[in-house]
Amino acid sequence: MPRAAGGALAGSPDPMGGYRAPVSTSPSTPPAATPATGSRYAFLRRPSWIALIVVAVTLASVMVGLGFWQLSRYHERTAINDRVEAAGRAAPRPVTDVLSASRNPSEQTAWTRVTVTGRYDSEHEILVRGRTVSGRVGYEVLTPLVLPGGTAVLVDRGWIPPGEGGAASLPDVPPAPDGEVTLVGRVHLPESSGDTPAEANGALQSRRVDPARIAPAVPYPLLRGYILVQKQTPAADERFTPIPVRYEDPGQNLSYLVQWWLFATIALVGTGFLARREARRLGPAAGGEGREARQARDFEGPETRDERTEARRTARVAEPE
Repeated sequence: MPRAAGGALAGSPDPMGGYRAPVSTSPSTPPAATPATGSRYAFLRRPSWIALIVVAVTLASVMVGLGFWQLSRYHERTAINDRVEAAGRAAPRPVTDVLSASRNPSEQTAWTRVTVTGRYDSEHEILVRGRTVSGRVGYEVLTPLVLPGGTAVLVDRGWIPPGEGGAASLPDVPPAPDGEVTLVGRVHLPESSGDTPAEANGALQSRRVDPARIAPAVPYPLLRGYILVQKQTPAADERFTPIPVRYEDPGQNLSYLVQWWLFATIALVGTGFLARREARRLGPAAGGEGREARQARDFEGPETRDERTEARRTARVAEPE
């Protein structure tokens, strides 16, 4: 069958006497698609992106490590609290079995319940200033208790508020009981940065409690460490507020743990998000199907179908009745 110019079939007479319209067979020419070149994320090989990824991974690694360190601190503080609780349930031990006048106590002896009998030495009583209990600033009263063997242990009889003149004014200190005293209390370790007591406003005062630094101010050896009174015979004065046992706060470490690991996740996910956004922006330059290729694909399908439909419609119209 003869073809018209351009690749269309020429019209031909119908055997029944009609005339069949020519039908075009040449498809529309779509725009050329840009071939994909390389990987879609080839740009990640650029020095700037390599540097960004290295920094993000390094920061994430450091933050994950800090999170694990906080986790270890959480377990340490939880173990300390468990030890404090266990010590509070145990039977009190003789103070000389726990404390010594020649060496500092170990961390394991902190908050151990002890019992001791002796006589208070009120002449060498020390006021520890600037102490806070229940949000109030006042004094702790530290009185040596002399044991039968001639050594002594410092006893924190409790907290009292300052005088009416303000936080720096001397308190009205209840006197220590006369005669023999038996008490049960918890061991407190020596405080760091202890100072030597000095007289101020007619009373020996100190800021921190360290028996080794206080020992030169008393005429007898002092056991290292001091005792917080829990029970006393005869009973302690009701004007004293007992010093509470201090527990660790492991919840703070858990909070920091979550923060560090969240920051590490943000660093990695954020870098991935930036890389994906850059790949979509670059299109064919980053590999894969770019904008021109998508246009060529979309052009080729629908328009070819429309042309074929139109050709069939034209042919039906041209057929004789």
